[in-house]
Amino acid sequence: MLKIILNAPNIIMPFCEPARELRIQNTPLWLWQRNLLAPYTTREMELKPGMRLPLVHEPTLVYRDNLFFDEPYIRTFIAQARKRKRAVRAAFSSEDPAFKEHALPLSASYTPAGSLYLADLWYYPNGPVADVEPLVIDMQSREIGYYHVPTYMADQSGDLLFHVPLRSLIAIDSWVHIFIADVVFGLFARGARFEKRLNEDVLFKLGILSRAVYEGRQLLECSDLVKIGKNCVIDPRAVIHGPTTIGDNVTVNAGAVIENSIVGNNVNISQDVQVMLSVVGDGTFMPFKSALFMTTVMDNSMIAQNTCLQMCVVGRNTFIGAGSTFTDYNLVPAPLRALDGAGKLSISNRPVMGSAVGHNCRLGSGMIVYPSRTIESDVVLAASKERRVIDRDVRFEDSDHHHFKSGHLHQALYHRQKDKELESW
Repeated sequence: MLKIILNAPNIIMPFCEPARELRIQNTPLWLWQRNLLAPYTTREMELKPGMRLPLVHEPTLVYRDNLFFDEPYIRTFIAQARKRKRAVRAAFSSEDPAFKEHALPLSASYTPAGSLYLADLWYYPNGPVADVEPLVIDMQSREIGYYHVPTYMADQSGDLLFHVPLRSLIAIDSWVHIFIADVVFGLFARGARFEKRLNEDVLFKLGILSRAVYEGRQLLECSDLVKIGKNCVIDPRAVIHGPTTIGDNVTVNAGAVIENSIVGNNVNISQDVQVMLSVVGDGTFMPFKSALFMTTVMDNSMIAQNTCLQMCVVGRNTFIGAGSTFTDYNLVPAPLRALDGAGKLSISNRPVMGSAVGHNCRLGSGMIVYPSRTIESDVVLAASKERRVIDRDVRFEDSDHHHFKSGHLHQALYHRQKDKELESW
């Protein structure tokens, strides 16, 4: 089958990169798509904006490169499309809770069609044609609680819920969608699929239990649920609960706790570090007592000691100083807004949400970052009396390195031209 990739040129802020270059599930999005589609396609073609679909007469899959989808979704989509034997386009019901609550807010990629929303994923049995019908794939969502809010704190009391799908597709138009794809449609969904299989497949359940008994471990600690790569050094006093995947050449020191997470290659996790429901990218360094909760950290970043990030997304090659706190909840129950697919602040539909830090940033120690704020790529923030609390979005033009005598030593990898213009001032 031929695969045609349509470019999504929109830049995802604060990373200053298109979605295809960003890491989701610790894999660049373009590579994630290629790996999942490898069993179904034999060759590919990439179209730049403005280019027309080629005239071919063979089964063809067309998709935009800002889509994140998982294996259960793409397998179901292709199987049902082949059964129909006609051109189809992926669609979602406006009442699908997972799509309505998590994928649709802040997005600009879906096309309304009555009670449906159309996604940029097509299947053509005999090459591209104009007549296409929608194909609705049920995401099979289920409610999973993730946060308890006391009644005295907000108007939404009790357990806050995620609508976790067993089959996922989401267009990455905002940094919030990276959080959704990694945590809700990624880690939570992986856990939900495991729980479903455990309840429905007796042989699978017996296999897990027997492995745990054989290894002398609790069920969530057995090797069927905790996958560990090559050349890892893991202190026996560390606690690791699955489903968790740990890459190669990883060091986990005493007192560390890792639960339902993805840890990449060449990661160093020091003493008493907490990693829960998070994705830790390749080459990340986490000194003692740093903590991640429902957070994505892309490759080669460092989260210094006593720093806490909740529901955040951090880009590659970024340093966050010691003792910094990224808050995730408004003290007054005002709606949280975030940058949408059009680059405007819109209601995020999230009652609790952290912040986003771009690539190649340097943040000083002791920072406090308010919920849903963004710090653009290449920014340097030095802790000072004037700026220790980040209560608004920080752009590259606001970076402190512009005012340092040695500021030219900081290479602005994602704002090269802007940096030269500012120096000329």
